[in-house]
Amino acid sequence: MVLPHGRGMSLPGYATIDSAGMDLAAAVDTPLTLAPGARIDIPTGIAIALPSGWEAQVRPRSGLAFKQGVTVLNSPGTIDADYRGEIRVILINLGAEPVTFGRGDRIAQLVIAPVAQAAWKPVDALPTTARGAGGFGSTGT
Repeated sequence: MVLPHGRGMSLPGYATIDSAGMDLAAAVDTPLTLAPGARIDIPTGIAIALPSGWEAQVRPRSGLAFKQGVTVLNSPGTIDADYRGEIRVILINLGAEPVTFGRGDRIAQLVIAPVAQAAWKPVDALPTTARGAGGFGSTGT
């Protein structure tokens, strides 16, 4: 669904035939500047209805992250199948310079993926593995 402030903008789309993510764009009327170390919530002007058993993941754009140090703060942001509000993107500027976003600027990617839900079962012990409880570099790499 295109919201009033998103009218006239392109719908999210895939840049190439094999792209996993669709580009999300800023639906702003006036440019927004994101200072170094600051975060901002940017509207996209769209809302979606996903089928049950699916989610949408809001992920950073690699070029924006590499070139300007801007990333999605809660990456990946999850949009649940029962959410009907506007998709908004929380960006943070980890770079050294302010970054300005105007109407239609690509700000993030949206990946649609299936969801598996787990059913918890309390147990007294877990099966053993070669790795065991080792984490945070325990595999030697």
